[in-house]
Amino acid sequence: MVDYVATRRTMVANQIRTNRVTDPAILEAFEAVPRERFVPDRLRAIAYADKDLDLGNGRFLIEPMVLARLLQTALPQPGDAALDIACGPAYTTAILSQLVSSVVAVEEDPDLATAGNAHLAALEMDNAAVITGPAADGCGSQQPFSLILLAGGVGFVPETLLDQLSEGGRLVTVLYENQDRVGRAVIFEKIGGTIGRRTVFDAMTPLLPGFARGPGFVF
Repeated sequence: MVDYVATRRTMVANQIRTNRVTDPAILEAFEAVPRERFVPDRLRAIAYADKDLDLGNGRFLIEPMVLARLLQTALPQPGDAALDIACGPAYTTAILSQLVSSVVAVEEDPDLATAGNAHLAALEMDNAAVITGPAADGCGSQQPFSLILLAGGVGFVPETLLDQLSEGGRLVTVLYENQDRVGRAVIFEKIGGTIGRRTVFDAMTPLLPGFARGPGFVF
């Protein structure tokens, strides 16, 4: 029988700490959230593998190291209101819930959204909820957000999402541009009403459905 607690600690020690993630709150969040609860039974034995986990239908659970580095780049604060885009089964939402004040997650697949809310409820994470709707639309009714996470690869970042950032807000994702085969983790920040962008590291993260190359934010 798999000792998930020990495996989770090994993931944090060997995959996350060794890849320059030093924020104590982020490390604690990854140790606290049971990743195996957010994957199908067929994947539980490899829930803590150092790779993206294929959930089927073009969806996946992002590699732990990449997620951790994205979050460290975003500098989550206890008072942040976060938006989690295309959250899938809500593992990313659960991690965010440990770091910020509140999380709204958006998921287009009704079954995944239902499963995500069930996972959050079972773990008594009452500062987070999943809503069903178009991922690229975000959640205008509850904007602005000080942190937006797209935990996957995208060919563009919709202006709709950037418009939902508060002043000083940050959006992080893995961006593929100009037919690049390697994605780049980027952070968008809203300062003085203007959106700036900074590239942080390379990542081979699968593209999220609906976020293939197309019209979006262009400098």
